[in-house]
Amino acid sequence: MVNDNMVKQLREKAIEAGQGHIFRFWDELSQQSQDRLVQQVQSIDFELLNKLKKEYLGETQNNLFQGGLEPTYIIPVPVTDQQKREAGEAKQIGEELLSRGKVAALLVAGGQGSRLGFEGPKGIFKVGPISQKSLFQLHAEKIAALQKKYAATIPWFIMTSETNHNETVAYFQQNKFFNLNEEDIYFFKQGMIPALDASGKVFLDEKDHVFSNPNGHGGTLNALWANGCIDEMKKRGIEEIFYFQIDNVLIKICDPCFLGYHRQKSADMSAKVVSKNDPNEKVGVVGRLNGKLTVVEYSDLSEADKEARNADGSLKFRGGSIAIHVFNLQFIENEISEAKLPYHLAHKKINYLDSDGNLIKPDQPNGYKFEMFIFDALQDAKEAVIMEVNRKAEFSPVKNKEGIDSAETARQDLINYFADMLRQAGVDIPANGGSIEIDACFALDEEELKRKIDPAQLKVEFPLYLQ
Repeated sequence: MVNDNMVKQLREKAIEAGQGHIFRFWDELSQQSQDRLVQQVQSIDFELLNKLKKEYLGETQNNLFQGGLEPTYIIPVPVTDQQKREAGEAKQIGEELLSRGKVAALLVAGGQGSRLGFEGPKGIFKVGPISQKSLFQLHAEKIAALQKKYAATIPWFIMTSETNHNETVAYFQQNKFFNLNEEDIYFFKQGMIPALDASGKVFLDEKDHVFSNPNGHGGTLNALWANGCIDEMKKRGIEEIFYFQIDNVLIKICDPCFLGYHRQKSADMSAKVVSKNDPNEKVGVVGRLNGKLTVVEYSDLSEADKEARNADGSLKFRGGSIAIHVFNLQFIENEISEAKLPYHLAHKKINYLDSDGNLIKPDQPNGYKFEMFIFDALQDAKEAVIMEVNRKAEFSPVKNKEGIDSAETARQDLINYFADMLRQAGVDIPANGGSIEIDACFALDEEELKRKIDPAQLKVEFPLYLQ
């Protein structure tokens, strides 16, 4: 329960910041609602809001994309014998890191499944082609398989949001943490930041609540520090952090080859990319902007850059970002302490209460949301690795209810991937076969599958589920 002195101090703080209207309906609120509002206001960084107002409002864009974009070196998917040897050497280095327990997994899972027509955390959405396992379970089983393979613990840090934290934690508890050790899984919440109107005022969307939005995947770094995760990683001797997002069903968690290339170069931050399908594919591209490595959003690319070609006809800017990174822990600490990540604006329609308490639903964008992007940290990396991977083997996101990047396409991509694993193991799979699924704990990759099965003895009948 709040006391009068606390309310007085918070009120004065809000008024000084030009946000006194936050308490406009205070006298109408119940004790419970007053407590809710005070709790939220205590978490608002008014100094940051004033800084954002001065630096960003009135701009139509962040002006971050200036100067000429140039290509950067990308490690190709290995084709030649030399490339395969180099990949093998990198993999050995990555495997040693995993065996020594120097790697943590970091999952961004703050989203809801509303775009999929699903109520609840996106991680609970079921995508297993046969098993109907959820995204969370598929990822958990890959981590379990990695731990068994390398006889080491891989602590798993999962960033949730204000909207899905409790439900996510409950889901893991109900499923007994998918046979992982509970003490090796850390749930922490993403930060929230109020949106501002054109004059720099926050919006009340309820009489006891300020409208706020998640501060972007770039906010992951601050959230790690604020929730004690950085300290926990240091206690465990973690040196490298593998970052991925919830919706990629083909993710190769803690890929040893990627970790190895990153470590070989003593990189601060590294990124995986896929070759763009076409010039207009809506993914950010990796390049060098004014000499600094960066990811430029699709919407910020000029038509000339989108269409630019090399002499062999390939896209000049072909490296599409797929939100898979490795971070050196010390680099993350430096990024946090020096608050280097910039904010990006999004002009959006935001529902709000007017001075009489009426809910207004605007027809046009009326407010600005602020977000940080994780890939902006690449600009601060003294050394970095950009590695191209095979899209069919490593990237298939679940974003939409139907069409491209939907649950249907993701399940089919999983089936195709498992079929390719079996073919590489010497199993004859009909081109137009049925559903296939291979449990990660049965075989994490084609090498392990080859050791587990006898192609001559495996009778292929659909649906085929190896577990």
